[in-house]
Amino acid sequence: MLPEHHPGPDFFLCDILDALPKDDLASMEHPIFSLATRPDRRILRYAHNGAEIEVVPSVKGLATLFDKDILIYCVSQLMAAVNAGRPTARRLQLTAHDLMAATNRETSGDGYKRLREAFERLAGTRITTNITTGAVEATTGFGLIEGWRILRHAKGGRMISVEVTLSDWLYRAVMSKSVLTLSRDYFRLRKPLERRIYELARKHCGRQPEWRISVEVLAKKTGSASPVRVFRKMLRDMIATDHLPDYHLAEDPGDILRVTRRDAVVDEDGMVAASGFGGGAWAAGPVISEAARDRLRRLAPGYDVHALEAEWRGVWERSGRARLKSPEAALLGWAKKRLARPEE
Repeated sequence: MLPEHHPGPDFFLCDILDALPKDDLASMEHPIFSLATRPDRRILRYAHNGAEIEVVPSVKGLATLFDKDILIYCVSQLMAAVNAGRPTARRLQLTAHDLMAATNRETSGDGYKRLREAFERLAGTRITTNITTGAVEATTGFGLIEGWRILRHAKGGRMISVEVTLSDWLYRAVMSKSVLTLSRDYFRLRKPLERRIYELARKHCGRQPEWRISVEVLAKKTGSASPVRVFRKMLRDMIATDHLPDYHLAEDPGDILRVTRRDAVVDEDGMVAASGFGGGAWAAGPVISEAARDRLRRLAPGYDVHALEAEWRGVWERSGRARLKSPEAALLGWAKKRLARPEE
């Protein structure tokens, strides 16, 4: 384990430099961040399958998808600490340079200025929602972060260290492990819509061979303010460039976007094998259908099934990635045992 720098229960020091990027499932699923690159002062409202969200900006505008980099960094640090057995807290101390380097931001004077502006938008944006995190559903209002402050300045005026307090809503999601790992290349995507499409592909396609969604529903889930015809043109541009990490996009008849994993094929055992690796290395893992996830939802009411599935995949990988005759039966069997020991 890493040393315990701050034993107090209300403070966590971020110092895990190689933490994998992690994103919370709720904000991957629902449009909370603005796709705009200029100040966006609209009130956003979204309702889908029982989830309701209202996002209200401050005078600085709505928090953007690029501002979300800060939260991804915080979530990544917290999950790395949880996995290492270290204490965590909602209040984190960040080294500004490490945050910017990890999220592929410039470390120039302008870069530090933009970082401060991102903190201001995150703190000012207010959300009212009934989205469940950590198996708790409550209609509540909160900011994306509860507060922040610069702790020290260098002689040139650059921030060296900042302190940020996450919302209880986000912290609860992290503590329940309702997160997914992102490709580090996520931070190299220039366009907000590319990042948003990647989030949705990562959550819904995941390690399945493919995922399909209508363009109309996808436009709603991204939070795009563009007319559907303009949104469709942007998707076609993304299909043409084809540089989304991990996933390939294609257009199917019926105004459908099809998302497939790159270099992945499925064999008769329901396993995904990455092509280009000798011996058929099992790179992506067992394939789980939506029907199996529905059975898991009935088995575990109140739980995030994607988080449970991710936890099971971790157990499978640590056990040696054995071939499974029935991955879905293995998942459900594991879940029954896991739910009998909720303290784990």
